[in-house]
Amino acid sequence: MSLLNRIQGGGGAAKPPGGGGNAGGGNEPPRGPQDPGGGGAADESRLAAMRARNQALQGRAGAPTRPENNYMDLKSRVQSRLLTEISQDGMDISRKHEVRAHIQELFNAILAEESMVLARAERERLFEQIVAEILGFGPLEPLLADESITEIMVNGAKNIFVEKKGIITRAQVMFEDDDHVLRILDRIVAPLGRRVDESSPLVDARLPDGSRVNAVIRPIALAGPTITIRKFFKKPLTVEDLIRYGSITKEIAEFLRACIISRLNMVVSGGTGSGKTTLLNILSSFIPNDERIVTIENAAELQLRQEHVVTLESRPPNIEGKGQITIQDLVVNSLRMRPDRIVVGECRSGEALDMLQAMNTGHDGSLTTLHSNSPRDTIARLEVMCLMAGMDLPIRAIREQIASAVDCVAHQERLRDGTRKVVKISEVQGMEGDMITMSDIFEYEQTGVEDGKIVGRIRPTGIRPKFTDRLEAAGIYLPPQVFGVGRTY
Repeated sequence: MSLLNRIQGGGGAAKPPGGGGNAGGGNEPPRGPQDPGGGGAADESRLAAMRARNQALQGRAGAPTRPENNYMDLKSRVQSRLLTEISQDGMDISRKHEVRAHIQELFNAILAEESMVLARAERERLFEQIVAEILGFGPLEPLLADESITEIMVNGAKNIFVEKKGIITRAQVMFEDDDHVLRILDRIVAPLGRRVDESSPLVDARLPDGSRVNAVIRPIALAGPTITIRKFFKKPLTVEDLIRYGSITKEIAEFLRACIISRLNMVVSGGTGSGKTTLLNILSSFIPNDERIVTIENAAELQLRQEHVVTLESRPPNIEGKGQITIQDLVVNSLRMRPDRIVVGECRSGEALDMLQAMNTGHDGSLTTLHSNSPRDTIARLEVMCLMAGMDLPIRAIREQIASAVDCVAHQERLRDGTRKVVKISEVQGMEGDMITMSDIFEYEQTGVEDGKIVGRIRPTGIRPKFTDRLEAAGIYLPPQVFGVGRTY
């Protein structure tokens, strides 16, 4: 594939607009009598209208404002010229800094050549949009650069929404059409060796910075290509950040750190967008630096800072339906990789049984996340996912595995005001008859609502966990006040 074709695969307007007859978008000569529909007063009228439009674009008409459609026409013509010039110069688009400088030179030369007079702000806006189309992700670029945006939702070409501080609002950008969305989407998934087309209309991917991407296209998405991007902070959040945001308290942070260092097996549960992966990152940061960690994910998102980390990523089937590598396959394989800790990004189905087996066979301190409504529901979902493994196991055997493997469940929620908090931390105590027994160590108590914000606190229940002796065996002694013993409210 030629360089021009590769660049045009992501460009918003690789073809010349329907008004310019050449790459520069100059005045189109009138058609000859032999051309279909040529000649006569209609041609003269069409030519006059075209000249008036070009004069307006070039500043010759002296009009104080430009209609948006003329601006888009100018953008398309300049972009087409740039694509042609870059192709002729043989630039390698993988060297983005050099290509950007080259685009800047060509951009200025084209504007001067065509006598286009633009205000500085409009000129910079046009340049950044063209660079985003050639090297970046088109209209998504300014949204990705805005650190206050945590989520981007594309519902078709013209409807883009963003989440800021837990509130969803409409963005002031849009794509040209569905084909434009598909070109940008292809630019996202192609470097990962994945595809999205009618035969495979669902895809999970990630951006270079680790942000999570999910996309659904027609015929599944009736409103057009739908993209959901869960942005990651440029600088990973720390436990101090979660304390400052009110997601956890110092006591809970101290308790969770003790659990990780003591090699307790933990499950982080919660709903969609509740912050499970963020908390999993924080918990993983407590793992000592001298341990070998194997992470297993559908799309690699975890941002571990330890030196000895092995990252595994599942693989979807190819176009022939072959070559799929599931999370379950990776969990089984990780047991042969001499891990000290196994961190599974999310358990969704039968891999839960293999994860429990790993926790029960010497890989203490393993971590995972799953979707649920409460710690009790977390245990129930684990049972169901173990049954999904296809093994004909009695339910009591599965519950005994869960009770033996899982030590603690940390449950997160995204509250009505958009804030994310750890609302419960529960201990799995064991079996009583055929039931798994649990006790809440910390729980969130809402005390009111002020200015639309939920006011409350997460407090200890006064119950000391049974695994306190394991914490002390690791040399960690938590004061009784952490668990609310002797504390008055």
